[in-house]
Amino acid sequence: MALLFGIGYAGIIFEESLAFNKSGVGLLMAVSLWVIRSIGAPSTEVAVSELSHASAEVSEIVFFLLGAMTIVEIVDAHQGFKLVTDNISPLASQDLYFGWGLNIVQDNQESTWVGFVTFFLSAVLDNLTSTIVMVSLLRKLVPPSEYRKLLGAVVVIAANAGGAWTPIGDVTTTMLWIHGQISTLPTMKDLLIPSAISLVVPLALMSLTSEVNGKGQSSADVLASEQMAPRGKLVFSVGIGALVFVPVFKALTGLPPYMGMLLGLGVLWILTDAIHYGESERQQLKVPQALSRIDTQGALFFLGILLSVSSLEAAGILREIANYLDAHIPNIELIASSIGVVSAIIDNVPLVAATMGMYDLSSFPRDSEFWQLVAYCAGTGGSMLVIGSAAGVAFMGMEKVDFFWYLRKVSGFAFAGYAAGIAAYLAVHNLDISLPANWLMFPSFLVLELTNQYVICSSLVK
Repeated sequence: MALLFGIGYAGIIFEESLAFNKSGVGLLMAVSLWVIRSIGAPSTEVAVSELSHASAEVSEIVFFLLGAMTIVEIVDAHQGFKLVTDNISPLASQDLYFGWGLNIVQDNQESTWVGFVTFFLSAVLDNLTSTIVMVSLLRKLVPPSEYRKLLGAVVVIAANAGGAWTPIGDVTTTMLWIHGQISTLPTMKDLLIPSAISLVVPLALMSLTSEVNGKGQSSADVLASEQMAPRGKLVFSVGIGALVFVPVFKALTGLPPYMGMLLGLGVLWILTDAIHYGESERQQLKVPQALSRIDTQGALFFLGILLSVSSLEAAGILREIANYLDAHIPNIELIASSIGVVSAIIDNVPLVAATMGMYDLSSFPRDSEFWQLVAYCAGTGGSMLVIGSAAGVAFMGMEKVDFFWYLRKVSGFAFAGYAAGIAAYLAVHNLDISLPANWLMFPSFLVLELTNQYVICSSLVK
């Protein structure tokens, strides 16, 4: 089984070279592994019971992802994300940069908004969607240049950092949250500072280089004149509200998070049917059409990978690996940090799934230092290579960025931020420092306020 998993995973890693879709490889690998497990199990009934248990856990993640992707697709179909880009563009068109207001080099102190908004937008949506939205904005504001590529690279770092500190910001944190390894408020309180530092440090280092001395276009009409669909603001508000409400639903009802996501999708489905009733020319704005546009093959890839990993867990292979690591690497911080480094090379989903199989809640309880470090490292470690995260792959495709360009120009900065974030987490954890719960209202407030252009722009001017 281990050999077969290795061969299948190699097929996934070299998907481009072999011209085999990774979703197909993942599904074939999953079924093959479970066939072998059924042969090696004490009885077929035992294997079927293990498969039923694994399928129940995996389906929660798949349903959650399908619901989230559909909601984001509906909002995008209504051009809802124009509310974000339109609020940024008045400032960004004059003075485009990406930091947090760093004054390290005066000539490089341009606008702080791209990285700032990407960080918090990724926490509410996900790192892939946030990257697509922000890189699309950059393509409209900045002419093709080395400068624009660097801005896009910072979007990748900001999106991965922002997705690491909330349960719905990255698929790996979602997996840990759904399966009970982390909970909402403790994770947000403990990981916000390290995630922010993993962004601030690369920005500070990159601002010292001469290659970021670029300027955005000054035209006020630089953005494409895309027309927002009727009642697009309403759909945007309800869609974002549905995503943010999922942790609240879980806390109120105790039901799995995917039920809250399906509730939000149902509400948005009825809403779009109602507001576009009788408008045959706007069928593309309704949920059935959105379902045809979501990344179904991505969901099937997750299904294949998670079922494959669960077969290894059922066979006891992951427990043997965990025992080996405990014997030879007794430091849990080093184990979690290694997961982040490896996630820059291979997909973080199977890595986290394997980690969840190797260590149960009896080994490390919920919200322990180990699980929070895994969430942080798996989320931000992918920034070290452009192929290490979905955000990086999207950026590479949109901007035609070469793997070695990113390695030369960005990877060192991203690694510095990754290491600094780990150090910050350990320092905060050992000193028992955490953010007050009411501080966590600020990110949600900020993102929601982006829907009101005049309020935001006037407050920034002041």
